[in-house]
Amino acid sequence: MCGSWWSSAAVTHGLIALFAMGSWISVNSLWVELPVVVRVLPEEWNLPAYLSVLIAFGNLGPIAVTITHHCAPGRLNERLVIHFIQLLAVVASALLAVFWSHTITIAGEERSLMFLLFTFVLALVCCTSNVTFLPFMFRYPSEYIRTFFIGQGFSALFPCIVALGQGVSKLECKTVNGTVTPKYLQENFPAQNFFWFLCVMLSISFVSFWALTRRQTESQKDALPQDDEKTTATRNGEETHPLQNGGTTPVSEEQVQVEVQPPAQTFWTQRNIYLLFLLAVSNALTNGVLPSVQSFSCLPYGSMTFHLSVVLGNIANPLACFLAMFVVLRSSTVLGFLSLAGGAFAAYLMALAALSPCPPLLGNPAGVALVVTSWIIFTGLFSYLKVVIGTLLHEAGHAALLWCGISIQAGSLIGALTMFPMINIYHMFARAQECVDNCS
Repeated sequence: MCGSWWSSAAVTHGLIALFAMGSWISVNSLWVELPVVVRVLPEEWNLPAYLSVLIAFGNLGPIAVTITHHCAPGRLNERLVIHFIQLLAVVASALLAVFWSHTITIAGEERSLMFLLFTFVLALVCCTSNVTFLPFMFRYPSEYIRTFFIGQGFSALFPCIVALGQGVSKLECKTVNGTVTPKYLQENFPAQNFFWFLCVMLSISFVSFWALTRRQTESQKDALPQDDEKTTATRNGEETHPLQNGGTTPVSEEQVQVEVQPPAQTFWTQRNIYLLFLLAVSNALTNGVLPSVQSFSCLPYGSMTFHLSVVLGNIANPLACFLAMFVVLRSSTVLGFLSLAGGAFAAYLMALAALSPCPPLLGNPAGVALVVTSWIIFTGLFSYLKVVIGTLLHEAGHAALLWCGISIQAGSLIGALTMFPMINIYHMFARAQECVDNCS
């Protein structure tokens, strides 16, 4: 009975969701905790710019993995790489919790070198996860790729909920000598505790992946004759999707190696290129462009509007992924319309950010409802789109999931690099000031 429970589909779904949660939870946690750490570290509000650059350098990891796949096909052991980067993330987050506020004098100026160093390590792990976690998921049937994206949604939702409980960015307006000034309230618990929370979440992800690999080993021992039969059928071309064995049992390394070596021309069809393009654009918008201007689009309507947009948007992400468990729209035309619809909401939010600090319907409840709803629909549409594309690419083979991860990372990088100079160098967006009338 115990063994039957341990091998059930529900346990597999749960472990995969917790495993995927560790993919981007580090970077997401660093972003939501920025309002706290910038008031302590010497870089102050220049810290977001440093964080953007460090995340960009984190793409050295995906580049190294991609080059290895190209130069030595089939030689990279994804399971060992995942174990290594997860362990690295756990250690880095623990050290971050201890040393995040320590500073070092460099060229006569105080610098938070320890914080920046551990941030780079965590960014490297997050970026590398896109080109290792997704290809690993090819060992499982396609429905589990949707669970994987639900877990990735949790990587944004959980830090956001904890930050809200911490009381990040809460302020009150006080009048001093006839002048109204904002005063930030003390958080309910310090940044160190938040980083320990991050360490615990990464440890859970690490243990979940270890459990997945342990179950994989046990199931292969119990079902070796069936695996051999499946591999033989694969070699004879008798199955369209040989790795989807109809149950919760993942396939062996040998089966993956057989599938990794299809003719090179089979993957690069017009449809797959189109799917990769949609995936790159959606991630450029959801991971790079729109998050960079979320404060500009929401804060003019009030801090509560900003928090509602962040929280409800992050809830929409896993809900949209959960919907994809039951409804998968495979039509390229429909996916294109979903992208256009999401793009329309993205354009509206960008317009609000450009008009900050005096966007339309300011002071009107309709303006608040519209901006919050736009963030929810924008996040939900593109989250659903990413899950469906991931599902379709899963059916195209192991290499397709590698390119899926590359497209996600490339789109995110392009989006972030596009917005960085616009915000931090050319200052094309104006931030609303608290406790004052910005439009008088």
